[in-house]
Amino acid sequence: MATKAVILGCAGLELTDWEKSFFSDFDPLGFILFARNCETPDQIKALTAALRDTVGRCDAPVLIDQEGGRVARLRPPHWRAAPAARCFGALSEKDSSAACEAVEINGQLLALELAELGIDVDCAPVLDIPVEGAHDIVGDRAFGPDAETVIALAQPFCRGMMAGGVVPVIKHIPGHGRATTDSHEELPVVAASVDILRGSDFRPFAALSTAPWAMTAHIIYKAFDPTHPASTSKIVIRDVIRGELGFDGFLVSDDLSMKALSGDMGHRAEAVMAAGCDAVLHCNGDQDEMLAVATAAVDLSPASLTRFQKGRQRLGRGEGLVWDDLVHRLEQLTGLPEP
Repeated sequence: MATKAVILGCAGLELTDWEKSFFSDFDPLGFILFARNCETPDQIKALTAALRDTVGRCDAPVLIDQEGGRVARLRPPHWRAAPAARCFGALSEKDSSAACEAVEINGQLLALELAELGIDVDCAPVLDIPVEGAHDIVGDRAFGPDAETVIALAQPFCRGMMAGGVVPVIKHIPGHGRATTDSHEELPVVAASVDILRGSDFRPFAALSTAPWAMTAHIIYKAFDPTHPASTSKIVIRDVIRGELGFDGFLVSDDLSMKALSGDMGHRAEAVMAAGCDAVLHCNGDQDEMLAVATAAVDLSPASLTRFQKGRQRLGRGEGLVWDDLVHRLEQLTGLPEP
């Protein structure tokens, strides 16, 4: 069976017999880990190796959401408490050069931590620009309240992460910052005009259009498609994300199990694929839902495979990155204590 254009979660700290058989039979492109899957470094190393063994591909991507701050699946005492993105935005208001250096080092440190565990894709950074009155689901996950700050800090963050051997995923394209509701719970609708979106929300994604991966937003943008959220909108993906913003990297949906989307899991997977995403993402590890998603998912296309491989070819190997030196320098720049 050909590789399916789907990325799946698993239920616990180690694979069940059902998961081993299921992943082997359906051959998903890759996997994603959450806090429920993470206990110790040795346990995670064993889990990532086991996941790849099920599909027989050492390059099967293993994703995680390790942004820093409140969105971190890996936490002390085994891992560093990385700062939230807004910490670097606050530093940039005082010293933009120090902030750019610090955020690049933070990206390097995150990559070194993840690569050691067998995790090679991080669903970060957030490029959303929160506006007054928006839901706080983005909040301090954003670098700042304006496009200039987000662009200035997201670029070195991605550069640092890739130098450390991990693929960054810019999100949530084409922008989640105006959502007044949490897309985990319901479908947000953004009524801002085309000019407003182009003048602010879209700008970071256009500036980082050469990023290797991006994650879509489960949000309706009425100015472009009043019916479908971006993740299932052919118009938004074709005309905005691929067209106007010029993103030609690997495009993955946000989690299919979020309540912003409607219909059963099979229908959701079909809608995302039909809209033009390279792969669908399903995170919660529920057996019945994963079966429905994998059954509905199409094979990874040659174009999607090319995008995936191009992203890998741009990664460094962490050469010259010394953990203690990086941690000490980050503390000098930010004033945050060393772990």
